[in-house]
Amino acid sequence: MGESSIQTDEMIGFLGEYDVTLDAKGRFLLPAGFRKQLPETSANQFVINRGFESCLTLYTMDQWQGISQKLNELNDFNPKVREFKRLFLNGATIVELDSAGRMNLPKSLMESAGLKKEIIFSAQGNKVEIWDKEKYYRYIQDSAANFSNLAAEVAGGDFFNPFTQA
Repeated sequence: MGESSIQTDEMIGFLGEYDVTLDAKGRFLLPAGFRKQLPETSANQFVINRGFESCLTLYTMDQWQGISQKLNELNDFNPKVREFKRLFLNGATIVELDSAGRMNLPKSLMESAGLKKEIIFSAQGNKVEIWDKEKYYRYIQDSAANFSNLAAEVAGGDFFNPFTQA
């Protein structure tokens, strides 16, 4: 296994949900609880892009490099691949923490996710979703009723617990 495989296959297990406030310039302070979870090798650079729902998705640079490598392996002769890459990479931007630990969100991405002053910084395993607070809680509330069915579909609906299988 090559060195790049080790970095990209390593699972970063971010946890937590943080209330964050945007200032007038679209900056926010990266939550301390999240910063403590960053690998020591992680720099202050991240990649942010549009999420699949009405949110933004933030990746560490290491995670983004793994995703980028996998995207580059897709067959560009397939029109669905080209369409997916355009939509997924649309707006992807490198963002850096300033000396005060703040991140500045690109205005176009803020607008596309409908971010206002109050946002939710929601860790999702190897990435973070950034949502408008009102939209986030509405989405969670609307999805909660179907959570049991979704869990059965995603994790398996048989008699065995998929999380205890080797």
